Amino acid sequence: MRIELPIAWVILLNVAGWPVIQFGLAWVFLRLPVDWFNPAPARSWEQGGRFYERGFAIKHWKDRLPDAARWFGGGFAKGTLAGTEQDYLRRFIRETWRGELCHWCAVACTPLFFLWNPGWADLVMAAYALGANLPCILAQRYNRARFQRVLARSSGRGPSAA
Repeated sequence: MRIELPIAWVILLNVAGWPVIQFGLAWVFLRLPVDWFNPAPARSWEQGGRFYERGFAIKHWKDRLPDAARWFGGGFAKGTLAGTEQDYLRRFIRETWRGELCHWCAVACTPLFFLWNPGWADLVMAAYALGANLPCILAQRYNRARFQRVLARSSGRGPSAA
């Protein structure tokens, strides 16, 4: 069931709604204990991150993505690698899972916009949600697969090839 609103309200809800959702989710997720985020091992098809390098040329654009963790107190910055110790890499891996889940939750909020938008705008909202969040999801998955590969190699449980 659609809610009929004046066009000014539709525009305001669309323009303001996404930042409120994105920042609100980021704020909530950053307050959840890091121990709640235990990602599964990378999938074999991810090839330790190589899938993202070959399929999406991720190395060429991932560093241009914003790192919202810096915008909130207590966030774990993932834009640059600050260490190579195993504990740091384990924390980094957990934080990539936190970030990925946060972005998936934002995508899951897309149907909220369907309540007041006309059908054609639903497609615009869905395209925005995917365009704004999938690059971040891919970057999180890429980094997690890479660091899981590094940890497995350093503990002698994984392949030795880089």
